[in-house]
Amino acid sequence: MAATDLRTIRFILNGEERSVAGAPPTTTVLEYLRRTERLTGTKEGCAEGDCGACTVLIAEPDGAGGLHRRAVNACIQFLPAMNGRAVETVEHLGRDGVHPLQQAMVEKHASQCGFCTPGFVMQLYAGWLTGAMSDRQSVKDLVAGNLCRCTGYGPIIDAGLELAACPVPDTAEADAGLATRLAEMEGKGVFAYEAAGGRWYAPTNVDDLADTYAAHPDAVLVAGATDVGLWVTKQHRDLPLIIDVSKVRDLTMVEERQDKLYLGAAVTHRMAREALSGVHPDLGEMLRRFAGYQIRNAGTVGGNIANGSPIGDLPPCLIALGSRLFLRKGDGIRAIALEDFFIDYGRQDREPGEFVAAVEVPRLADNQRFFAYKISKRFDSDISAVMAAFRLTIDGEIVSDARLAFGGMAGTPRRAPKAEAALIGRRFGEASVAAAMAALAEDFSPLTDMRASDSYRLKSAQNLLKRFQLEQAGEVTQRIASWGLSDIAEVA
Repeated sequence: MAATDLRTIRFILNGEERSVAGAPPTTTVLEYLRRTERLTGTKEGCAEGDCGACTVLIAEPDGAGGLHRRAVNACIQFLPAMNGRAVETVEHLGRDGVHPLQQAMVEKHASQCGFCTPGFVMQLYAGWLTGAMSDRQSVKDLVAGNLCRCTGYGPIIDAGLELAACPVPDTAEADAGLATRLAEMEGKGVFAYEAAGGRWYAPTNVDDLADTYAAHPDAVLVAGATDVGLWVTKQHRDLPLIIDVSKVRDLTMVEERQDKLYLGAAVTHRMAREALSGVHPDLGEMLRRFAGYQIRNAGTVGGNIANGSPIGDLPPCLIALGSRLFLRKGDGIRAIALEDFFIDYGRQDREPGEFVAAVEVPRLADNQRFFAYKISKRFDSDISAVMAAFRLTIDGEIVSDARLAFGGMAGTPRRAPKAEAALIGRRFGEASVAAAMAALAEDFSPLTDMRASDSYRLKSAQNLLKRFQLEQAGEVTQRIASWGLSDIAEVA
């Protein structure tokens, strides 16, 4: 393992270097900004990454001499993760005069009470810099993770469109200089930080990660902190030892190999969307609705799998596709079917010191059909009540293989073996699907909770299977992209 000499947290804040020591490792970026720097433009609305009022822009070297910029929720980002990165807050915008976005916000009357405004401004600013805004829908997608209590979305979207028409300045030379500076600040080897009884390790290659985790198997692994951040802000848990995997470059790979796609565990959901859209458009649409932009910029494929949530959106899709998971412990690597990773609620097939390294996603063959859909109360930025994903292999008109996977229907993401058996060997049509729908009641006994009742979940799962059959038969051509909870239950 590379040297792990204790260091201070070094980063750039609004163009100025900072070196921080003594702050507990679980100090959030939001806490630091407001309490230490007195930069109170960044607001706390929810402390769980849901409202976007705390949005800041971070930048880091992209490995090609430039910068990778992304907007994140400061309320659930831990301060040590900023080592070797640059942070920009709303106070820095317009430092050289009124920024076009600020002018557009004024002219379009896009601020009402003003509490949410800094978050919207920083999100739109990030979208402008990264070329994410092209039309009204793209602006809506961009700010889906920002909530306005005054319901002033229309003028805000208008301001975003006004900004989108403004040319983005050429910052390549300045970016190259900042990238070099940040790389120097990050340092070599494993970044180690200790304060207030807590420790933080941040390796930059997978071998150092394996060694560090083997030496500290009780450590909490963190990538985007979209889940672990809430352990601190909502559950007030003490996390004495954290290993940050977000800078392990080996885990950020996206590779195509023959008929398979490989995603490293630290690939963010935003990075994964384009690649998975190439497997099937439904995956891209599902990821468009996966939380908000800021969460997709931070949350990772490996994190969504490793936390084992029964309502995680990605695992059912990957299970239906027949994906395999690669796990590493020390120098050893093993591969397992993704569906076998989930043992029971809160239990996964992962040994102490073993971590998720990558996932293998098979592409669809010509005789395979796929469907994925997310059902939630709120269309954007919401947790699923039911997540369904189906892959059928059809030879002629006969189903030779079926993989039906669901989230929200059990204590883990799970396949529906009896419903699958009802389809295999039969023509894929009304009769076989009716039998599979009935069999779903034997496969699952869903729970009732705040998101949906047990009967609603079962009915939705059955109706989604019926919807799949109707779409494949050409009887329904309009996708249900804008439907919500009340609509899907009505499908006959």
